[in-house]
Amino acid sequence: MTADRSTPDGLDLPALEAFFAGHVPGFGGTLRAELLQGGRSNLTYLLSDGRRRWVLRRPPLGGLTPSAHDMGREYRVVAALGNSDVPVARAVAFAEADVLGVPCSIVEYVEGSVLRTTGQLHALSDPDIARCAYGLVDALARLHAVDPVAVGLGGFGRPEGYLGRQVRRWRDQWERVRTRSLGDIERLHARLADLCPQESGASIVHGDFRIDNAILDPGDPGRVLAIVDWEMATLGDPLADLGLHLVYADPAFAPVLAGSAPSTSDRLPPVEELAQRYAEVAGRDLGRLDFYLGLGYFKIAVIAEGIHARFQQGLTRGSGFERVGEAVAPLAAAGLRALATNS
Repeated sequence: MTADRSTPDGLDLPALEAFFAGHVPGFGGTLRAELLQGGRSNLTYLLSDGRRRWVLRRPPLGGLTPSAHDMGREYRVVAALGNSDVPVARAVAFAEADVLGVPCSIVEYVEGSVLRTTGQLHALSDPDIARCAYGLVDALARLHAVDPVAVGLGGFGRPEGYLGRQVRRWRDQWERVRTRSLGDIERLHARLADLCPQESGASIVHGDFRIDNAILDPGDPGRVLAIVDWEMATLGDPLADLGLHLVYADPAFAPVLAGSAPSTSDRLPPVEELAQRYAEVAGRDLGRLDFYLGLGYFKIAVIAEGIHARFQQGLTRGSGFERVGEAVAPLAAAGLRALATNS
């Protein structure tokens, strides 16, 4: 390793160089790396050999929620969608745990814009902000229209019983990561378990679809160049994706992204309009949207608690983690309010 390059925490550049030499055609022989912004969960790095760029994602240091950091799952779905009309980065290689101690997904770098802060979003005009929001919903509908069997993902998950498993899984994750007792989490879980409907359908679901998990065309923010962060993808109920996407509009989510979550901007179209756009493009009935909103709140409350737990243990990398724990209780309370129409 040369003396003038640094290695970010979580990487071993000589080990990666040996792996690239055997798995990445045309690799130049020397890597440089930097930790990218974003990724409250998995660690995301930009790699370069001076001529080409790649993105590597690996589980967080001291990860506490194994099913939420599945790099093999992420790589498999990105590779499968490469020939579909769903925009994704081109899959390059999958590194097993013998390279860095944990599995890693490597894809090509996609040049484009990622709106990670409200300031970046607000630099756009109101018409462009609306076009961006509707473009994201349209991309989500295109994902849900893909036939999993046709792209080789027929066995990617078990759509039957997906909603019940989600309710149980995120309750189990809460027990893994919780740093405190929180009555609203218990009440929200109980309500979701009582109200859990049959699945509305089956499709590939992203699992964490929001504005900052998309790379946009800088000249046309209504055009999505790549959807990223697929580690929670599976086969399941497409409306779970929609519900979570709409929940991210709640200002209670802002502390999870250091207080500047673009999805919470009041300059975006109202969630009712986004839901209607999805219903029209996807042709799906949203009659039980309240349940999917409640499930979305439950999920991100648990994820926020997991980030807070890692921060308390000194295992996060980057800045802006100090207030994430403050989001958990308001998110749980909002989930209960979303379910109130079925009280």
